[in-house]
Order: sequence, then C-alpha cells, then structure tokens
Amino acid sequence: MRSPTLASKFSNGLFLVSCRSYGRPVALLPNLASSPARLVSTSFRSRTVKAAAFECDFSKSDVAHASSPNSVNGLQEYDRLLPCPSHSSPPRIEHLVVPEEGEGPVLDYIRRALDLPPLFIADLIHFGAVHYAIVCPQPPPTATPEQVRVFKEVTKPSVLRKRASIKGKTVREAQKTFRISDPGQFVEAGTYLRIHVHPKRFPRCYEIDWKSRIIAVAESYVVLDKPAGTSVGGTTDNIEETCATFATRALGLVEPLKTTHQIDNCSEGCVVLARTKEYCSVFHGKIRDKKVKKLYLALAAAPTPLGIITHYMRPVNMAPRLVSEEFTKGWYLCQLEVMECKEVAWPDSIVEAEYCVEDCGWTKKNVAYECKINLLTEFKPNIGRLMMQIRAQLAACGAPIVGDSAYMPAAIAEMVNPGINPFGKFKKGYASEDDKAAAVAEWVAQHGKEPTLAIGLQACQISWDDEEHVYEARDPWWRRT
Repeated sequence: MRSPTLASKFSNGLFLVSCRSYGRPVALLPNLASSPARLVSTSFRSRTVKAAAFECDFSKSDVAHASSPNSVNGLQEYDRLLPCPSHSSPPRIEHLVVPEEGEGPVLDYIRRALDLPPLFIADLIHFGAVHYAIVCPQPPPTATPEQVRVFKEVTKPSVLRKRASIKGKTVREAQKTFRISDPGQFVEAGTYLRIHVHPKRFPRCYEIDWKSRIIAVAESYVVLDKPAGTSVGGTTDNIEETCATFATRALGLVEPLKTTHQIDNCSEGCVVLARTKEYCSVFHGKIRDKKVKKLYLALAAAPTPLGIITHYMRPVNMAPRLVSEEFTKGWYLCQLEVMECKEVAWPDSIVEAEYCVEDCGWTKKNVAYECKINLLTEFKPNIGRLMMQIRAQLAACGAPIVGDSAYMPAAIAEMVNPGINPFGKFKKGYASEDDKAAAVAEWVAQHGKEPTLAIGLQACQISWDDEEHVYEARDPWWRRT
C-alpha cells in the first residue's frame, strides 16, 4: 500500500520538561542484527507495512547527520548514532500512524515501516528522538486534501470509540506527544509516531574536559560553566548529548542532574543543575519570584549606551525573535541593563578559528565592545524564558554580538536600508495587513542561520537569595590566549 504523506511542521503539542533527568547509556539490544539499511529520502515511498505515513519537508539543512557518513550508490546507510559525526546533512522526520497489523513493540514496527537497522532505532529511542501520541494530532494548514483525509479516517469518532486506551481522555489530551523510552514499548493501532531519523548532534560534548567546567558542587545542586556549542538540557530529538548528561558522568553521580534553566547553545557560562527533583522545583520558584540574578558579558560589534534598554518581543516561539521599541499588545516586555561598555580588541583570526566564530559580514573589525549586562526580564509564567533576548535586543540597537550569524546579517541589512525593518525606527507605513505581512516575511529572511559553535556571549555570573549564593564563570573565550 502506498502511504500518503503529511507536512513535517506538525504542531503536535510537543513540550520539553525542564526538570528532565538523564542517565547513563545502556547496552541497546545487542542480540539484534545491525546490518545497515539503505533508503532514499523522498516525498513518497511504499512501506513494507501498511501504514498511514506522514513525512517531513526538507526545508532545513543545518541539522547534523545522525548516522554513518557512508553511502552506496548515493543511498544513505544507517548504522549507529555513535561515534558522533562532525558533518551536517538535511533533517529527516517521519510521521507514522500504526496500522492494525503493526501492533507490537515499537522498535519492531519502525524497523519494518522504515527499513532501518534495529540498533539504530534503539539508539534513536535512547536519544529521545522517537515520540508518540495515542491519537494522531491535527495536521497543519499546509496539509494536502489527501493528508487531511488520512487524518480524518484515523480520528473518526467511530474509530476512537473502539480504543480503550483513550477512555477518560479528551481527544486533545490523547493528542499530546511524549517520548518513547523503551524499545519494547507496545504501540497499538492508531498510535501516532514521530521519528527524528537525523537528530541534531553536539560533537562538542565529546571534546570537553567536563570536570574542569564544574564551578561548584553542593548538596542539592551543581553549578557548571557551560561550554559554547552545547545544549544544557537537550533538544526535541536529542536528550543524550547534553551538559546535564556529561556533567553527571564527569562527577560520577548516581542520580542524574536535572536542568533548572537554559542559555542558548551558542552561549557559554553559568548554569545551575539540580541534583534532585525537589530542588529543581525550588529553583524554578526562585526564578519566578525574581530571586535569581544573571549577569552577562556580551562582545558587541558596536558600542551600546549605558542604562536600561527596553523592547517588546513578538510572541512567536521560533527564531528569529523579532523585537520592537514600541509597545505592542500581546508582545513580551524585554529589558536589560547595560552596566559597562568598554572598547576591546576584536578577536584575532586564530581565536576565531579555534571557537568557529563566524564572519557574518561585519566590515569594521579593528575593535569590539565588551558589555556587562544585567538581564532584567528572562522568565515569564507559562511561556518559560525569553530566548535570544540579549542577542535580539543588541542587534536591534545596531550592536550585534560578534559571531552571531542569526542576527548580525539583519542588523547589517538595516544599516544599509533602514526602512527594511517593519518594527524599526524608520519603519514604513503599510497600505494593508497583507503588505505588512510581506514586509515581516522579508525582514525575517534577512536573518541567518544559528551559529555553529560560539558567539560573544557569556553568562558570567549567577546569584540568588540576595547574593547569598554567587558563582562566576572563567574568562570568556575572547579573553583567552
């Protein structure tokens, strides 16, 4: 049976729990065959198992490949997720609905549906790259009529009434996604699966001396000097290659460390990891009650004025984060205080190469400006942190962070054409909402991809309880020689 497809941007209620814990890797099904399978990433494929399959569009190309780089006759070979590759390849996300004849262990079904090696699938599950929902989530507006038909077929009330697993749940509750944690987990007919075949990878994790990055070890928490190019608590498709995991192993802890807050992958500096679930909740409370203070060092390409800088951030949970100086109803208040701004040397080519700092097209590289920043707004109830706040605000001030390949290109574009930013000081008037939407889309397009490793941003100090606890990071990368 030829399987219909569904667009990959599937808004399926996925959420990341910041109190997540991480254990040591385990031996994954050593008795199963591990010979690599080959397949081509195409929009339509026939399956070895009857299934309603939903495949992604391949619009992104900056996710590291999750498998062996080997290929035969142009066809990808899949073996194991480790050792971690250093190169990148397009993402591949598979969306499947389990048919009646596919019921059984999830690993077995995925193996037959996608023709992938069992050990590779087990690795994906260990990495947290396989998600499920009892009921297939609502397809996106971009879905084709055939895709919508498939969704309606598997979610008809007459079909759902026969499924004992959803009794007592609303359809919305049954459509929430969770991670598969066990290769032997049973999946029944109608179960939705999302498989990130190419998880985002973090090769930097394997290069770090993690013991040297530990700032403090207390009874209920650990303070880590996070390296740039790593994830504090993981991504949608990778909860294995994280600071929490590697710090746990470096310290030889039995109980896995848990994330309490985040900083961007391309940033470095102080993060607090909880040793217990109880302290994880306690620290979240301190953040909500504004008892936690963070100071940052930012290496900007231009000087910034001292004092409080205020913007409002568009409430869209995806990059780039757009900000405006004007109050806009529903947008999030963003405030930071520039406490110091001093002229320093722009990092030389050797240092930039060591930390993979991207060029981004900035022409004036005689000097840079090191700014000490007090982040005044970071946590909002129910929405978590205001991601990329410092990066977006400084870029909006014409002082983008060195190496920030996402925001510096837009800042340069606005310098050349001040009216291009629909939220900037020189924004134009628009005859219609469609014209404004087109201008916003054009402005978004001026932004670049996320940095591959480091930018000039460090969480240099963290303190809480009126500075009863104060911890500082080592010198930022641009000061090291």
